[in-house]
Amino acid sequence: MFDFTLLACAAFVAGLVDAVVGGGGLIQIPAIFAVYPKEVPATLLGTNKLASMCGTTVAAVKYARRVRVAWSTAAPAAAAAFALSFVGAWTVTRVPGDFVRSLLPLILLAVAIYTFKKKDLGSTHAPLHSGNTERLLAIGVGSAIGFYDGFFGPGTGSFLIFLFVRFFGFDFLSASAAAKVVNVACNVSALLWFGYSGHLIWQLAALMAVCQVAGSLVGTRLALKHGSGFVRKLFLVVVSLLIVKTAWDTFRHLGW
Repeated sequence: MFDFTLLACAAFVAGLVDAVVGGGGLIQIPAIFAVYPKEVPATLLGTNKLASMCGTTVAAVKYARRVRVAWSTAAPAAAAAFALSFVGAWTVTRVPGDFVRSLLPLILLAVAIYTFKKKDLGSTHAPLHSGNTERLLAIGVGSAIGFYDGFFGPGTGSFLIFLFVRFFGFDFLSASAAAKVVNVACNVSALLWFGYSGHLIWQLAALMAVCQVAGSLVGTRLALKHGSGFVRKLFLVVVSLLIVKTAWDTFRHLGW
């Protein structure tokens, strides 16, 4: 009973954080791996995907009702992410992600330093691209993030928000809204493979999905109420925690 309560609480907090800045996997994935240490990793990742998909979908709908989603960017990025996330999910059931694991703390550190130094980054919404340039760049971002999310996953939402702010000129709130659309595509695609290949604990995923949705509703409300400044601050906090967590995981995995 305690294990299910722990996972329910983790899913709620993950849903809240994920709805604002992404990075809910920082909370949910370690919790599910701690409770089921002997389970096949791909099965735990698949279970996590189903819960995350439900929370992210609710957040995407809530954002779309209150924030103008840049569909000209989000739609092609989501389509590319859908295709590549499936490939990433297929790959993770066959190839260990040690190389990605070792690079992740360094990539996150670069993101955090850049965001911290650029005080006005994401404070205003001033799209930088349009037409074919926008679509091609969106497809490139969606492809890279989609594969990463299917293959490994931690920090996907945070990476998306940063990329939408840095390379498309979005403010943090608009970037978070667009990121949710792409994230849903990633989760659905990866889930198709995990479900098909039997890497899913359905009952556990259903419990965590309900809690994820509840947390997502709270997180979306906070983001919409407090705006881009709040999202930026929480983004830096989550990325900092991701750096510590992924660095620790890397060192422990390598036996340092």
